[in-house]
Amino acid sequence: MTLPTTTAPQRSSIGTRICDRFDAPLPRGIREEANEMSWESVIAEYGHCAGPLRLGHWECTDVHRPASRLGPQARHYQATIAMGDRITTSTAAAAGPVAALTEMLHNHGIALEMLRFHQLHSGEHTATFIRGTDGIRAQWAVGWSDDSTLSALRAVIACANRLCAD
Repeated sequence: MTLPTTTAPQRSSIGTRICDRFDAPLPRGIREEANEMSWESVIAEYGHCAGPLRLGHWECTDVHRPASRLGPQARHYQATIAMGDRITTSTAAAAGPVAALTEMLHNHGIALEMLRFHQLHSGEHTATFIRGTDGIRAQWAVGWSDDSTLSALRAVIACANRLCAD
């Protein structure tokens, strides 16, 4: 899957508070920081932050593998990751896409541990709220997409970029 540009949600008018966008409350922590902010302000602060990381193509390379009788098995993932001017193809075997992406980032020297992970739905879209740490600092980040996996991957990249910016 090639990752398209994030688009703003169409559920309600511009300027709507983020707390009014979802049927459930925001996760504790970001709720205190962002509850009264508009969606556009939240994305500007926690989503599209400038940073050295960009995620291009993403795929599970063994999606057609038959299920195993031995229980859950790691899947194999491949991604195109840009770090500054350098673009590389990375691979990882992990239980899921978020674990695979954090492993790929670790292999590039970027430490990121998930402290909190929440997904909220708004119409046909998913917002992923992640609080991550590099072992020294912690940051909230947001990803948005009509695909829940893509939303989570965007949040991971945004979190890593926010931690790099500190």
